[in-house]
Amino acid sequence: MERAEILEWLLETDESRLEELWRKADETRQDCVGSDVHLRGLIEVSNRCVRECAYCGISACAPKVERYLMSREEILDCADRAKACGFGTVVMQAGETPAITGEWMAGIIREIKARTGLAITLSLGEREESELRAWKEAGADRYLLRFETTDPELYLEIHPSLPGTVSDRIAQLMGMREIGFEIGTGVMVGIPGQTWETLAQDIWTFRDYDMDMIGIGPYLPSPGTPLDGELGQRLTIRAGDQQVPNDPLTTLKALALTRLVCPRTNIPSTTALATLDPGSGRANGLLRGANVIMPNLTPPHYRVLYQIYPGKAGLHETVDITVARIRTQIEALGRTVGQGPGTSPRMKGQA
Repeated sequence: MERAEILEWLLETDESRLEELWRKADETRQDCVGSDVHLRGLIEVSNRCVRECAYCGISACAPKVERYLMSREEILDCADRAKACGFGTVVMQAGETPAITGEWMAGIIREIKARTGLAITLSLGEREESELRAWKEAGADRYLLRFETTDPELYLEIHPSLPGTVSDRIAQLMGMREIGFEIGTGVMVGIPGQTWETLAQDIWTFRDYDMDMIGIGPYLPSPGTPLDGELGQRLTIRAGDQQVPNDPLTTLKALALTRLVCPRTNIPSTTALATLDPGSGRANGLLRGANVIMPNLTPPHYRVLYQIYPGKAGLHETVDITVARIRTQIEALGRTVGQGPGTSPRMKGQA
């Protein structure tokens, strides 16, 4: 598939044509990663963050955020729960904060490996190479770092660099791959200032770098953030009639196209999609190329504080209810719950 064809599909509105896209994506998913849906337990370790990302409800510039950092024991309890639920992976996610030190996290990684044997995915922001190497040596398997957009001007608008630094997330991802991590990235669909050309280039970039994991979710505005206010209005005006909508249909097109250009990649049906379309968003993601779901294991009193956007799906559910509902949904689609870590096919090919 060429870049021009990606753009053509993104602009497609004919339902019969789109059925062809959905069919191709689902067949490609079946042929390349199978019918398994891998469940990966999410632990939102901390909402502390030094970044001032314009879209995020826990960024340093977000208003009235009650900050927290889970204790080592609380994190380990969540990992034990992931094991008990039959998950193959635990995902530790947090804002970018010096409160999470390299040594502290390395100790937690080693303990999770010793207690559970689970695969470990980290999503802790931009970190020093020495920390990344220490975490890989301690047993971490994967690292997620969204590059957000391939439009450099838009990137700087929504993701200002820290003083004295230059952020190059593609270069960081390639560095993580050299260290030995499976690498994951992603973008939001419909972020103010995103044009159809930009989104097509984002998907093309996924193909170029053969990512192991790719998250595609809709942009959901977080009240009080710059992108929900004047900045967002200015960027939307700048994009004009080329502004990408943040709706379920466009998100599903981007997801399906990502599956077609990255056939072996692990792709989640995201919580953001389920939030935007509570009735069928998660199922539609699975029907259009996704093969991963990430149930939230964060303790409820912390979960309500990790509000990167409002109204997250399953925010007030117990883990047992969430997992039972997801398993039922997977089985209703004729799919199976994956066993084991769900290692990237690219990594398997290197073994």
